[in-house]
Formats: sequence, structure tokens, C-alpha cells
Amino acid sequence: MNTLANWGGGGPGPWILFLPLIWAAAVVGVVTVVRRTVGRGRRGPWNPVDRPAGDSPLAVLGRRFASGEIDEDEYWRRVSVLDEQFGRPGR
Repeated sequence: MNTLANWGGGGPGPWILFLPLIWAAAVVGVVTVVRRTVGRGRRGPWNPVDRPAGDSPLAVLGRRFASGEIDEDEYWRRVSVLDEQFGRPGR
């Protein structure tokens, strides 16, 4: 151990370079974890973007209309059918 501390008879040897490398690796690791967490925004394992398959029929219909799969006439026809069969929630 004394040989490592007094490399060649004067001062620390090349092993002293490992300390800054270890600190740099720790900083890079922390920055990576923070960027991945912040990059998700409000998403995360507790609040996924994709909803589970048990969405309400009105929500599915609204998403299909918003994505352009169905036009406005089709949307309102289907909403009226759902309204007649199931009624609006909160009424």
C-alpha cells in the first residue's frame, strides 16, 4: 500500500487519476437518470400515456374522431346511439 502512495519516491502515482474518473462516472449517471425522468414529463410508470383497454365507448369514439378514422356525421350518429342505449353519465 505504501508503494502506491509514494510512487517512485515522491507523491501519488497514476492511481490518483481514478478518483476523477469515478466522480465523472457518478455525475454522468445522475444526469442520465434525471434527464430520463424529466424527459417523461408527467408520464411515468404511475401515469402512462396509453390508457388501459377498459375505456368508455364515448372515449374510444372521441379518440377515433380526433384521429380522423371517422367523420363528424358518423361520430354524431354513434354518439346518439350510445346515448339512447346507455344514457349519458352524470344525467
